[in-house]
Amino acid sequence: MRACLFLFALLIPVIAFSATPPAATPGVRTDSSRLARIRAQKMPAITAPVSFDTPAADAILAALEVFPPDNAWNLPVDDWPLHPNSKAIIAAIGPGKPLRYNADMGFVLVPPGQKKVEVKLTAYAGESDKGPFPVPDTAVIEGWPATFRRDPATKALTLDDAQRGRPSLDADRHGIIVDPVSRKLFEFYRLTKTDAGWTAEQASVFDLASNKLRPDGWTSSDAAGLPIFPSIVRYDELKRGKIEHALRVTISRTRRAYVHPATHFASQRKDETLPRMGERFRLRRDFDTSKFTPEVRIILDALKRHGMLVADNGIDWAISVAPDERIPVMNEELRSVKGSDFEVVTPPPGYTPPR
Repeated sequence: MRACLFLFALLIPVIAFSATPPAATPGVRTDSSRLARIRAQKMPAITAPVSFDTPAADAILAALEVFPPDNAWNLPVDDWPLHPNSKAIIAAIGPGKPLRYNADMGFVLVPPGQKKVEVKLTAYAGESDKGPFPVPDTAVIEGWPATFRRDPATKALTLDDAQRGRPSLDADRHGIIVDPVSRKLFEFYRLTKTDAGWTAEQASVFDLASNKLRPDGWTSSDAAGLPIFPSIVRYDELKRGKIEHALRVTISRTRRAYVHPATHFASQRKDETLPRMGERFRLRRDFDTSKFTPEVRIILDALKRHGMLVADNGIDWAISVAPDERIPVMNEELRSVKGSDFEVVTPPPGYTPPR
């Protein structure tokens, strides 16, 4: 999948964005109930790293405001207009292909005083933020623990094995660390522990209290230059009964272009029927979700309301779910949803992204 992270010398021209909040734009609204719910919670004290798949993490996440209300990840888009090329884009990806999910993106929550360490940056150091970074000894690697433990070939591996690249260093190996008190997000591509310390091919730092993007033309740990953490389907959301943000989706063939909030493309193809990085898809309003189990229905309702953003090249129509063993396996149900059940949407006329 990560072969998509190309370093291009030619960058897309910088677009001038106004500071006008999207909430003031006709047809664009924020989710006031989400904000009220989060701000009514008290952030628990955090004195040591907390893994995402624990009740302690659930309580912290309930009180964490991830980006401002007018951020692209948080906007309801159930009433946004269709992209004029929606049908052609769906046809180019595969209308008969199933919706899938990867139990891939875990993370660890750290206290604001977490010790910072150096991480040796390699392949994409030029498009990385600088360290040191608050990487704890318990940092989880993509797929840990559920994906490892559900596979007979890897279920005997330990967290240390996963951190050191076992069974393979060829995987994407994303690492995600969140400081919820300081509202800072640290994401790594191919994070690996060695005897000499941590290494990674790319490192990105996001301010969860800001709408600031990566520099135009820069990648992140995802090819589109987007953060991963805000897009993950988490256990605490499924338990609460509502996902209040857009999801992340991979598409195998994308275009040499990006659209807000993405900052980077990962293709040489110029076919306008292919989606751009950052392209937003929405599950059709008339899609019947009543036949699904509660967990799957929550995901599908989020895809109707908030949609999903193209974040990387990979398996078509694959979204990211936390590798939390408390989340049931949902493959068969999700696969009954097809590409033809989605549509491409675009912001209403006059929309100015916050930047």
